[in-house]
Amino acid sequence: MSGCHDVYVSIEADPAHLIGRQEELVQAMVATGKPVVVLLFNGRPISINYLAAKVPVIFECWYLGQETGHAIAEVLFGDQNPGGKLPITIPRSAGHVPVFYNYKPSARRGYLFADVSPLYAFGYGLSYTTFALRNVRLEKKKIKRKGSTRVFLEVTNTGRRSGAEVVQLYVRDLISSVTRPVKELKAFQKVWLEPGETKTVALDITPESMAFYDVRMKYVVEPGDFEIMVGNSSRDEDLQKVILTVTK
Repeated sequence: MSGCHDVYVSIEADPAHLIGRQEELVQAMVATGKPVVVLLFNGRPISINYLAAKVPVIFECWYLGQETGHAIAEVLFGDQNPGGKLPITIPRSAGHVPVFYNYKPSARRGYLFADVSPLYAFGYGLSYTTFALRNVRLEKKKIKRKGSTRVFLEVTNTGRRSGAEVVQLYVRDLISSVTRPVKELKAFQKVWLEPGETKTVALDITPESMAFYDVRMKYVVEPGDFEIMVGNSSRDEDLQKVILTVTK
């Protein structure tokens, strides 16, 4: 056979680094010049900076169970189009821990002069196709504290394969009586689309989407402006923003 075949590497990892000399093995395979696809098996985030920089495709497999072989084969050979999203944030190093997307505004995780952004953000995940999210708008731009509204947007499959995108809704209370996170996931919806197809997605914003426990430990919605963020991950560059005003 000719030397044009891809190299597939299955890696079992410990909680911090790749076990043993596995990273050296990956480096040797990358040095061959052949495309390398890494299948990463682990139960917690690990240090994969080299993989992220040098390997074009990484499948985060977690622990798939008895159907691991069938699932991986179907994805590798293109019979199924993956569309999963990270349920955690993957840090750049052990010194970056703890790292999470819904941190407080004054929090800074990492060493001085270091890049504090995550290696892979909560909600991030790629597919064999691409998607465009457009025309984010609110059904009502102003509601009362016990009122509800919805955010609408159009999702288009801009690639050449059918696939699924997960649209995510995050909320931030811009001014509040206690410190609130920079964003919190409040809703999501998985959308299946054929190539070139567009669908309108509607996500509900209810009082529970904006409520929190105040200094008296009462679960309240305070009047003010709320930043509504919609996108396909928690990264700021993946989010489109509109402002919702809540009145008494």
